[in-house]
Amino acid sequence: MPEAPKQNQSSKKNVEYDDAISNTIRNNNKKALKYIEDVTINVDEIQEKVLAEILSSSALVEYLQRHGLDGRTDRKTFKKVVPVVTYEDLKVDIDRIANGDTSPIICSKPISEFLTRSVYQIII
Repeated sequence: MPEAPKQNQSSKKNVEYDDAISNTIRNNNKKALKYIEDVTINVDEIQEKVLAEILSSSALVEYLQRHGLDGRTDRKTFKKVVPVVTYEDLKVDIDRIANGDTSPIICSKPISEFLTRSVYQIII
């Protein structure tokens, strides 16, 4: 009976390399899935932490001081003292920034550009 062809050394190395790549991809996918699960399971806690970080770094921003946040970083106080606003409500502050005022008016970091967007309504 004829003998089965033997795998050459190069072919074995290719299989080992493919297995290593597959394992790496599988491990990376597991890590990514774990991260997604962590941030979606604890979304409320993460959002609260992110808000606190933003408010902490923005404590001296004129807009937040104007509304009496006084450096507080908790969600409850933020929702109570800072109103939901429109562009028109912020227009005076935006104009100041656009005209070169570099003080921390609505953001603790310098604003270098404003982007506008238009909304088109399609009638069918």
